[in-house]
Amino acid sequence: MQINIPLLLQLIIACLGAYIVAFTASLVMWTFRDIRSRSRDIFAQLLATLMVAVFNLPGLFLYYILRPKETLTEAYERELAEEALLQDIEEKQACPSCHHAVMPEYQLCPHCHTRLKKECQNCHKLLHLKWNICPYCGHVPTDVALTTSPPPVMLPAERVVMGQ
Repeated sequence: MQINIPLLLQLIIACLGAYIVAFTASLVMWTFRDIRSRSRDIFAQLLATLMVAVFNLPGLFLYYILRPKETLTEAYERELAEEALLQDIEEKQACPSCHHAVMPEYQLCPHCHTRLKKECQNCHKLLHLKWNICPYCGHVPTDVALTTSPPPVMLPAERVVMGQ
């Protein structure tokens, strides 16, 4: 039995060629799918795909260097998480006594009945307890006297030096 060397060589080269074509096609398809998940820019998608199709493995290496670090889904989820955290920080109010969640328009805590805000006698809007004047209508309660002069400046206490 004699082995036909040229025919065997042709078969090996054909198999190797088919493998290289299939490998290149899979790299191009993977690159196209990956860049589509990372960018909506059509030009960037086309450029990345062509770079891998033309340069093969060096093109794939360049694509790895230049591609966006996160997918569009990851960016969207990160933005949602940041927005949810900011919303929690801005909207979350708690009773100073029992630390239960309270709404901004509550005048009293429904759990421990602590007074959270007071009502303006003139416009009936809710005010913080520390406010001495209504910022909505300018009403000053009768028990609070406004002064036109600034409060007195407090000087630091004199140091008492102990005798030696």
